[in-house]
Amino acid sequence: MFKNILVPTDGSELSQETARQAVVFAKQLGARITAYHAKPNLAAAYFYGEEKKAASNSLEQIDEQIDKEVRKNLGFVEDMCRDAGVECESISTLSNSPYEAIVEAASQSGADLIFMASHGRKGIRAKILGSETLRTLTHSTIPVLVYSYGERDASRT
Repeated sequence: MFKNILVPTDGSELSQETARQAVVFAKQLGARITAYHAKPNLAAAYFYGEEKKAASNSLEQIDEQIDKEVRKNLGFVEDMCRDAGVECESISTLSNSPYEAIVEAASQSGADLIFMASHGRKGIRAKILGSETLRTLTHSTIPVLVYSYGERDASRT
């Protein structure tokens, strides 16, 4: 059925739990995981005046910190895959539009499923803040499995 599952992660507790469930799901299917992280483009953000932290640190220092965090987040998924015996590849790209980056990463990696978290925003907060998951759902040409924290986990039958 599914052979290559893209698992976006941002390092949050919710994305870590989603990755756990994705690994269980992949193992059951005999699929591989492609862990993905959309790294923010701080140089562009700073240029447009959106990144004020850069005043005390150089962009290079901030970029190094972000790279370290990205490696940690992707490493979390890689370690789970290794422990479960699931093949895993990790990729990250520079993007200030996570949903576009997720859709592009799925296409570039040959993924046939995107397995991602729903942050569960409701009402006006969801309308104002938007949802990367909703945007991914509406722009992806491949299936998107949305895991909502608290649902029955994939390891139970």
